[in-house]
Amino acid sequence: MLPQDYIYPEFTVLRNQDKCITCRVCERQCANQVHSFDAEKGIMVADDSKCVCCHRCVSLCPVHALQIVESPHTFRPNANWSDQTISEIYKQASTSAALLSSMGNPNDLPVYWDKILINASQVTNPSIDPLREPMETKTSLGKRTDTVNRNADGSIDTTMAPHIELSTPIMFSAMSYGAISYNAHESLARAATNLGICYNTGEGGLHKDFYKYGPNTIVQVASGRFGVHKEFLEAGCAIEIKMGQGAKPGIGGHLPGAKITADVSATRMIPQGTDAISPAPHHDIYSIEDLRQLVYSLKEATAYTKPVIVKIAAVHNVAAIASGVARSGADIIAIDGFRGGTGAAPTRIRDNVGIPIELALAAVDQRLREEGIRNQVSIVCGGSIRSSADMVKAICLGADAVYLGTAALLALGCHLCRTCQSGKCNWGIATQRPDLVKRLNPEIGHQRLENLVIAWTREMKEMMGGMGINSIEAMRGNRLMLRGVGLNDRELSILGIKHAGE
Repeated sequence: MLPQDYIYPEFTVLRNQDKCITCRVCERQCANQVHSFDAEKGIMVADDSKCVCCHRCVSLCPVHALQIVESPHTFRPNANWSDQTISEIYKQASTSAALLSSMGNPNDLPVYWDKILINASQVTNPSIDPLREPMETKTSLGKRTDTVNRNADGSIDTTMAPHIELSTPIMFSAMSYGAISYNAHESLARAATNLGICYNTGEGGLHKDFYKYGPNTIVQVASGRFGVHKEFLEAGCAIEIKMGQGAKPGIGGHLPGAKITADVSATRMIPQGTDAISPAPHHDIYSIEDLRQLVYSLKEATAYTKPVIVKIAAVHNVAAIASGVARSGADIIAIDGFRGGTGAAPTRIRDNVGIPIELALAAVDQRLREEGIRNQVSIVCGGSIRSSADMVKAICLGADAVYLGTAALLALGCHLCRTCQSGKCNWGIATQRPDLVKRLNPEIGHQRLENLVIAWTREMKEMMGGMGINSIEAMRGNRLMLRGVGLNDRELSILGIKHAGE
């Protein structure tokens, strides 16, 4: 490395030597080998250059002797050339490698959820007390009928297309076994089952131990077709075709060979230790007609008993794409916004490609309504749903349910250090190393996930009650209950809401 390529550590580990008892817990717990014991001086020392700010050492230090802070080192101030930009150029000049990042877009771009307020009822449309009056949080995903049909004897025909029934409009989004650990998957599967909702396998197949959770499992078919076979398709309650992902629209997947352990290899049906690379496109899909063929192939393979979801990334023409998807025979459209999380994505793609989920969702719902086909599909949205308020706003903008990814991982203990691609997750989530995986206890993990969903559902009921609404169905697409603040006319028009005060 040339002197000009040297990049000062991003974080500094502060250790109070007066408090430190040299128990060496920090050394044992750090997968990045930041901490070590200096036998000559009899003290613990840290290599700041290896620190990723995961907080594992800080959380487990028995005497609270550790802090991690941003490095005070700085380049000469420049509004155009930030410290990060300069450091990234140094990295690429010395390695010729594309930059790789994890989790969602961290940049300071508009978050429209924070510029939307929820309306409330007062007198003429009184509020509802969710503690004393029933609130319907159940929702059903799939095709809805537009007409009432009768059988030959005059009775109403109650035959419906296959649906997913959810106790609350929340699902855990696609995270593959390989990208996340066995224990993380078990936590998600058990929580979904106990809550009466669904979790998504991601593109890595379904581990043999988790087939028992099939009624609450969405199985995914991605471009790599990893782990896809007849039993896999039959195991879940629904099948999702992944066409795009919010964190990396138009880009395929890549799971490093180091994460392809024996179990992951068997689940994905690929050789152990080899990179799992999903191509950017499905090589059998180049039109809506091609997509339709896959949709009906999957329906045929499962005897038309399971709804088919098509997942697309939020891009500039997402409304037109969704219109085509609705006509392809899909039962559910999942839209993933540009702030969606990921185990690994090219940094430039993650930070510069795609559009916010709020605008995409509103545009899709409006387009399908205008074309008279909104009942033909349900809409699920994801890509940084951070709270119950975000969820309520999403449903008012037209979503039938939301996908939780990063929020679910945070509930499991993730500290958002954004180094998932390294495979050294200190919290046992985005790793396959046995010594790290065991740090996540599924007995605790599934309970924390359940607590999160229960808390959000309670908060959602309170907000629904304040709006004078007692069911998800009455809230879906009810944009009259939203108001914007600090938004221009064009943004308000796309969202389909009025400004506060109107």
